[in-house]
Amino acid sequence: MKFGKVTNPEAVDFTLPSDHPGTAKVLSTQKKPSKPKLYVGCAKWNRADLKGFYPRGTKDELTYYSRQFNSIELNATFYRIFPSEVFASWYEKTPPDFRFFPKMFQGVTHWKRLNEFEAYLSDFLLNASNLQEKLELFFVQMHGNFGPKNIDRLEPFFQAFPNDIRIAVEFRHTDWFNDPTVAEELYTLLEKYQVTNIIVDTAGRRDLMHMRLTSPSAFIRYNGANHSSDYNRLEDWINRLESWLDQGLQHIYFFIHQNIERASPLLATHFIKAANDRFGTALKIPTISNPKTPY
Repeated sequence: MKFGKVTNPEAVDFTLPSDHPGTAKVLSTQKKPSKPKLYVGCAKWNRADLKGFYPRGTKDELTYYSRQFNSIELNATFYRIFPSEVFASWYEKTPPDFRFFPKMFQGVTHWKRLNEFEAYLSDFLLNASNLQEKLELFFVQMHGNFGPKNIDRLEPFFQAFPNDIRIAVEFRHTDWFNDPTVAEELYTLLEKYQVTNIIVDTAGRRDLMHMRLTSPSAFIRYNGANHSSDYNRLEDWINRLESWLDQGLQHIYFFIHQNIERASPLLATHFIKAANDRFGTALKIPTISNPKTPY
């Protein structure tokens, strides 16, 4: 993920901001879980990107990946609407507890910009439904120039989803968070439709660290800087998530990105070990054929 990449990560203050006051309010409606539902993974399973992850002779990348991690942030679905039989094949290749988080097709978010999007959305939802119970939620990423002037498009979009489908949305335009009045209008709308507000942690866009949950789920897109600070940043997230769990957080969706993606499985493995220790979860510790950090 090149978004937010910087040439000098050592100069960035990676301190996590304080929680938005609304986060505690959202979590206060929930009971503290004995164990959270924890999903950790990468954005893709391609061998070319995840160098050193697959053992020599691996024949099917998804089959192997899904037996190391319990989820995938499936960015490939942003670029085209895959046929229903492809989604069905992904379902068949993966274990019962594996979960997909398909990225919304760009025709809906970038071409139509949530305006007259219905045909694209219908085809996308119909085909993706072949993931059945392994479809955890849809990940919707808005274009960077989709700003508050388009807020009237959000409610019809949220209403277009069946009640049994959950979505998480990433907003990249700074003005969604700069103006308290605009931000509150957005957060109220997200809460009304139980839409998860994605938090992006990347070096060059600290302005997007709103720390505002709008559902009892935390969806974190963590973009490491291919720098030694990456591991300390993960520890900070473990601390913050533990605090949210104490307040009532129910689900943790944590996806690792890197500018050099081969480091992603290593960081994800580090996070899983720390999460199992602190949260009482028992996620499998992935096996990495070449466990050498490339920096």
